[in-house]
Amino acid sequence: MRPPTTPRGRPATTPPQPIPGTTVTQESHGSAGGDAVTDLSDLPPARPWRSSGLWSAAALLAALALWGYAVTHTDVSDLGDFGLVTALHPAFWAGLALLTAGFWFTLRGPHRHPAWAPAFVVGLLVMERATQAVVYPTPLYAWAWKHDAVIDHLLTAGHLQTADALGDMAVYDQWPGFFAAQATLVKLLGVDSAAQFMAWWPLVSSLMLLLPLLLIYRTFTEDRRLIWTAVWLFYVADWVGQDYFSPQSVAFALHLGVLAVVLRRYASGGTAGGRTVGTTGGTARQTVWTVLLTLLVVAIVISHQLTPAMLVVSLAALFFARRYRDRVPLITTAVIFLAWCLTAALPFLSATMPDMLRSVGDVGGNVATGYGATPTGTGAVTTSWAARLLSGSVLLLAAFGALRRPVLRHRALPLLLLALAPLPMFAASSYGAEMIFRVLMFMLPGAAFFAAAALLPQVRTQAAVEAQGVRPEPRRFVWLPLLALLAGTFAFVPSYSGKDRISYFPPAEVDLVQQVFDQAPDGSLVVAADRNYPLAFADYWRVDHYWFLDDARHHVDLIVRDPAATLARDMASVESPARSYLLFTQGQLADSEMNGLLTEAQLTRIEKSVAASPLFERVAHNSAGSAYALKAPATTTSKAPKALKEAGR
Repeated sequence: MRPPTTPRGRPATTPPQPIPGTTVTQESHGSAGGDAVTDLSDLPPARPWRSSGLWSAAALLAALALWGYAVTHTDVSDLGDFGLVTALHPAFWAGLALLTAGFWFTLRGPHRHPAWAPAFVVGLLVMERATQAVVYPTPLYAWAWKHDAVIDHLLTAGHLQTADALGDMAVYDQWPGFFAAQATLVKLLGVDSAAQFMAWWPLVSSLMLLLPLLLIYRTFTEDRRLIWTAVWLFYVADWVGQDYFSPQSVAFALHLGVLAVVLRRYASGGTAGGRTVGTTGGTARQTVWTVLLTLLVVAIVISHQLTPAMLVVSLAALFFARRYRDRVPLITTAVIFLAWCLTAALPFLSATMPDMLRSVGDVGGNVATGYGATPTGTGAVTTSWAARLLSGSVLLLAAFGALRRPVLRHRALPLLLLALAPLPMFAASSYGAEMIFRVLMFMLPGAAFFAAAALLPQVRTQAAVEAQGVRPEPRRFVWLPLLALLAGTFAFVPSYSGKDRISYFPPAEVDLVQQVFDQAPDGSLVVAADRNYPLAFADYWRVDHYWFLDDARHHVDLIVRDPAATLARDMASVESPARSYLLFTQGQLADSEMNGLLTEAQLTRIEKSVAASPLFERVAHNSAGSAYALKAPATTTSKAPKALKEAGR
């Protein structure tokens, strides 16, 4: 019997089949006869997806039910050195394990429905980003409270102000994009302040990243397994905490939005990742994309200091690698960034330029955390190492994935470039000893993609196996990717929430600080050990602030030796009717103790000295701390409050 033939008389070939128990990837390149299959997402399901839908739904709902039970049975009234980690009810960990396993098996199944992967990812964000908003009665992070104060200032003043009126805090009025938008949102929602919704901002800002991430990853693959595994890894590796209520959270989402537009619409030759993009539709359509890109860049530039620089180096890496030769994105970003720096941001940059120039090239100094930021104690050290191991593991997986998948490495080279582009920023600035964390965050989109490629099996078509002698993945290694995914997902929790003893301020602490500002006349001075307490910048346009742990070490040592007398001299420059106040709160104690500033014994000694001194009187007290006022300011002017250094973060 003759074999069937094609119309041209050649024997018909049977499409190559994947090896049983394996999947097919884009690296399955065969001959021109077409024996390569794009990826698993192109294969027809082995049986209807409905057969697995019940299992996926059961796993997701059960995980969320366990989470709901856990958060309603978690007590955060007495956090220890491990923060939320040891306070969480055990049901949380069971739910997180079930969610991760359900995601993995649903994604790997050949009969999955495309809706389940995003459902599991949203479930992950709820469990890992909304837990704090549910279990804590007040918003976390002193920086979030600071940003709320800036918004309150905009609502109170009604316009931007200069350094003549605000001092160093005018830096926020020089990058007002985020704050002006949030002030508008406060008005639209009809709430008193952003503090009423900012606890949920980590969940909101994380969801904002989802669309640009999907657009970026879909530029280089249509394999849904790879795309959603990369998204999962991105979220569990993004522990650095910049998703809180901050300009960085929005600027990073906009940054990814710009990259998505560039990668999909500005590729050289109109292609990216093997697919046609870019110039389809002619000049008019490209003009629309350029206008959109310009709007995104403007929003970034007016909102944050560092993100535009990261965007410039990322676009430069794509351009000079000759993969994206359209100059429009790079030139547009650079020109807008430079124009803002030379106009609205010039006062701040002029004042800080000498320090910035001194830090250029000092890679060791820019990476070092410096005095006062060294984790101290079992909890702080353990959670810090958990974060380092999580980041290091994802980066090592990314390197392994790039080496293991040469075809994918070639097709997704722009993502590899974007993962490496932020590294030179180590030589540019320390960014308040946070540059290492920001570089890691900007590396993650590219690194997570290749880390996902390392976890997924590399399998060929039957023809490729026969030609190249590739054997199926040994079954004894099948569980390793799932175990790695579980380990990373679990490690996120201590990395992200392990220092909540520092970040959480109970209602009593909020009430204590509010009492001080309610009674402080204009021109008053509020003194504290450090700024780690709620409302630390409240009314900064009328009340000055001074944190003595920001001073030189010799002055801090002087305060420790003779607390009451030294602090009285430091606070004596305030003229009546204004007053000088001294705050002791549990947030300051946690930050000082866990970050190696002062011990609990030293801070307790300082407070006892002040309480016993006739120079001070206690004006407020509750379970979260005490507040004292200087009784009789001296007529001589002593040490002036230290100028605030921070730019907006």
